[in-house]
Amino acid sequence: MAAGLRQLGVSAGDRIALLLGNKIEFVLAWFGAARLGAVTVPLGIRQQRPEIAYALKDCSARVLIHEAELADRVPSPTEAPALERRIAVGLRGPDTFEALVGGASGDPPVPVPVGEEDTAAILYTSGTTGRPKGAMLTNLGIVHSAMVFESCMELTADDRSVAAVPLSHVTGLIANIAALARCAGALVILPAFKAGEFLAVAEHERMSHTVIVPAMYNLCLLEHEFEARDLSAWRIGGYGGAPMPTATIERLAEKLPRLKLMNAYGATETTSPAVLMPPRYTATHSDSVGKAVPCATLAVMDEQGRELPRGEVGEIWIHGPAVVRGYWNNLEATEREIVAGFWRSGDLGSIDAEGFVRVLDRKKDMINRAGYKVYSVEVETVLAAHPGVVECAVVGTPCAILGERVHAFVVARNEALTPEILRAFCAERLSDYKTPESVTLLTDPLPRNANGKVLKRLLRQELIG
Repeated sequence: MAAGLRQLGVSAGDRIALLLGNKIEFVLAWFGAARLGAVTVPLGIRQQRPEIAYALKDCSARVLIHEAELADRVPSPTEAPALERRIAVGLRGPDTFEALVGGASGDPPVPVPVGEEDTAAILYTSGTTGRPKGAMLTNLGIVHSAMVFESCMELTADDRSVAAVPLSHVTGLIANIAALARCAGALVILPAFKAGEFLAVAEHERMSHTVIVPAMYNLCLLEHEFEARDLSAWRIGGYGGAPMPTATIERLAEKLPRLKLMNAYGATETTSPAVLMPPRYTATHSDSVGKAVPCATLAVMDEQGRELPRGEVGEIWIHGPAVVRGYWNNLEATEREIVAGFWRSGDLGSIDAEGFVRVLDRKKDMINRAGYKVYSVEVETVLAAHPGVVECAVVGTPCAILGERVHAFVVARNEALTPEILRAFCAERLSDYKTPESVTLLTDPLPRNANGKVLKRLLRQELIG
């Protein structure tokens, strides 16, 4: 893989974008690029052409390795002027993955020396301004987080993990690929999560470890075959992105007494885990996400950036070797969100005297749909671009299975505008999980406070009834 990229002229620091789903080519491409000191830019296969074009242009990617069936989403040369080569996976012939690897000649490239703080990967995360930001993950951050998972989850070469979350997200990249490479375990890659298939693979492969979101555990429990499956090898169940219902924890403990559930709290900006719950406390501290991982420091700050005493509620700031060094080509966002090495999470929470971290609310208007983070501002920006929209607001509506679903309140210019038209408009411009699943059309203006800010609290109450 590295030899093939070298023949394309790829060298240290070049950006290699991956528009790939869960498959072995994703892992090979990442490791091959790393051997050359190149920077990998994973893109989600649910992203649409405008989102992909923005990321490719922003990072000036030279090479894009993409799914053949996603060729229609590959931006044109004018949309991504720095892009020199487009490599398709799943086809034969020139400009394909098979030709790239099969046509490589010469000795394998000697690994290029890299610095600990050099950028190893750029992961685009939705921004509150509506434009994604490219978080720069470092070599040190990736290795450190892999070591954290290995140590805290007691992973060994005997472990067999199933990757059921997207490898292009920080959890898949770090908790699955990097962590299992670190401990020399086996990684079984699922193309996509389907509860029945996941359980069948977990049984057949003797899965001992996985990291998924609570919604996936809930879907597994709803499968009629759950009770019949032999999951006795499963010993570590990581989860994050949303609280785990107490009923789910109890049901899993009843069926799988050997399974240790570990909550994880982190973000792209912390290279995955900043907090992990020791499994012995999962059942007794369900209101907490756990304790700071080794070498991480968490502080709770007030609006003036002063640390608050233990137990008081404020914004959670995170410091440590896994915190990204900033956002690609975005000094303003870097200076705003990373202060003295601390990343400002935007989450409101507290830390008690024993070090247990509690996340009480999302300071940013973020919607959590089955572990996928959806920033309302990004969706609102797209909706507001429709000529029939006067104003809009996007909120999360509670869902017992997925946690939250995306709901939009829209003040329409005329009666010709329908929810179906708006959903189709968004579907062409946003990932499917960001597209509003339901829309309320209004004739009156959105409720606002004295400062003109939309009162989303009232809108959420209206949904709940």
